Amino acid sequence: MAHHLGDAPVFPLNFGGTIVTEGQPGFDAENHDVFINHDGVKYHYLGGLDLHITKRVTMMWIACFFMFIVFIPAANLISRNPKKVHNKFTSGVEAFVSYLKENVVDASLDHHGHSYYHYIFSLFFFILFCNLFGLVPSVGELTVAASDALVAVGLFEHTPHALHTFGQVWSGITPTGDISVTLSLASLTLLTIYGTAFSYQGISFVAHAVPKGVPLPLWPLMWVLEFVVTHVARSFALTMRLLANMTAGHVMILALLGFIFMSESWFIAPVSVLSSVLIYFLELLVAFLQAFIFSLLTSVFIGTVMHRH
Repeated sequence: MAHHLGDAPVFPLNFGGTIVTEGQPGFDAENHDVFINHDGVKYHYLGGLDLHITKRVTMMWIACFFMFIVFIPAANLISRNPKKVHNKFTSGVEAFVSYLKENVVDASLDHHGHSYYHYIFSLFFFILFCNLFGLVPSVGELTVAASDALVAVGLFEHTPHALHTFGQVWSGITPTGDISVTLSLASLTLLTIYGTAFSYQGISFVAHAVPKGVPLPLWPLMWVLEFVVTHVARSFALTMRLLANMTAGHVMILALLGFIFMSESWFIAPVSVLSSVLIYFLELLVAFLQAFIFSLLTSVFIGTVMHRH
């Protein structure tokens, strides 16, 4: 469970630190950021600034790569003749984008959302792809498992180090199951909210954040609540909602499968597998739903600051 939910470094990236190899003074085998070089020697960094590339980062790279594969060809085909129905692929992309445009952005921003199409669309599809790639079987781990099986039957001497690295790169971990990812997305939304408020209301937004008719003695308290706490709380809610939903389903699936090994009984296996499959299909729905909710709430929150209360 820790392997599939916990993050771990894949590629070292350190500024100002020194490398300490196994057997040297200062080497800590329990260090979280232990790497293995091509000679099979373990090492880690002492001091400096660690910015190691982790499994969640590489999975975000993979999600973005497939976004490029899907949307760049679709955009090129559609741009040639926007009024023509090219194929089912472009029709599917247009259906998603049109729905988001009409029912999420325009509906929430009172048809002033043209400047926000790019951000909201990118937000939705990035979250969706990250969610789905956390549910697709890990290509990297399956490749390593197949190689290990060939080694076990004697076809190969050992699994190459590069293949183990590929297994870590495409680990199948869910990027949106990490608070650093969801917090970053919510922080972008928070900056967009304040940027929109000052763009539409100007500096008067500082005073207009408080609704009209508030008694003067309560005005300072209401200003803190309306100008700071409200928007920060909304961003925090976006952070935790996405994080909790994308983590809870994986925990349930792994826990249900874990009952097989805990009970060591053939009778519990069908029940655990069937329950896991049902939760898996529910997770597919949640993957779409959470991407939609995050994008919808982002649009709603932006729309609330375009004009004074």
